[in-house]
Amino acid sequence: MSEAQKPEDGMTEEAGSDGDIVLEARGIDVSFGKTQVLKDLSLDVRRGEILGFVGASGAGKSVLLRTILGLNKKQAGMIRVFDVDLDKANDVERMQVDMRIGVLFQHGALFSALTVKENIQIPMREYLDLPQKLMDELARLKIELVGLAPDAADKYPSELSGGMIKRAALARALALDPDLVFLDEPTSGLDPIGAAEFDELVAKLRDTMGLTVYMVTHDLDSLFSVCDRIAVLGNKKVLIEGTIEDMLSSEEPWVKSYFRGKRARQLDLKTRPKLGHSTPQQPENRV
Repeated sequence: MSEAQKPEDGMTEEAGSDGDIVLEARGIDVSFGKTQVLKDLSLDVRRGEILGFVGASGAGKSVLLRTILGLNKKQAGMIRVFDVDLDKANDVERMQVDMRIGVLFQHGALFSALTVKENIQIPMREYLDLPQKLMDELARLKIELVGLAPDAADKYPSELSGGMIKRAALARALALDPDLVFLDEPTSGLDPIGAAEFDELVAKLRDTMGLTVYMVTHDLDSLFSVCDRIAVLGNKKVLIEGTIEDMLSSEEPWVKSYFRGKRARQLDLKTRPKLGHSTPQQPENRV
């Protein structure tokens, strides 16, 4: 294991274990027409960690996310999730993988004609056969889990603030008690206080639910305070992955400019706050 791949002090033992990879991508190529976006890209995500995925605008961060989720077609490579090769999985295996994944899209992607409660119940209706009363109770539990008031259940997205939309979308991502959660720019559009509170919520959920989190973000505060490791996308592949200390010591031009440039966050790493990092606990009862 290279220096850039060593687990950071304070990470959970699970998050730093090389032998416990929940997401493995190898040799990924993605093109749209004659434009190649990703070329021979490889990446690992370890159980229990919060991985921050960063790169220049248009570099292909969302393309990789959508490719992992099966929303984009790749031309080459292998994606293995929970030790299942997605190209070789049958319908039952693929459904089992999908039920262990939650996704928060960048702008929430809530259905405007449905209430918060109804939005949260969409995955339950798709994958489970539950009575309405139980789904209502589960939706209320998810609403409470993400810090929304109980009366948010019957509100429509148009009645919610930006921060509330993010939390409602997160509640939907957690509807089936997933093991792996993808967050696409979860703090974009939030004020600094709201963004910090959302980061704290993600860290708390990771610790209490035993989540693994793949976070696409441009937020330096999130990268500094909540991410165990960071992967940087550039030149159509992962340029470097490691801790925030690895990013700050890198001489890769884009990495250096991003993390040590004029607008980079100035912080003493010895005293920086780090959210979460207790041993992840798997919930006793899963939906």
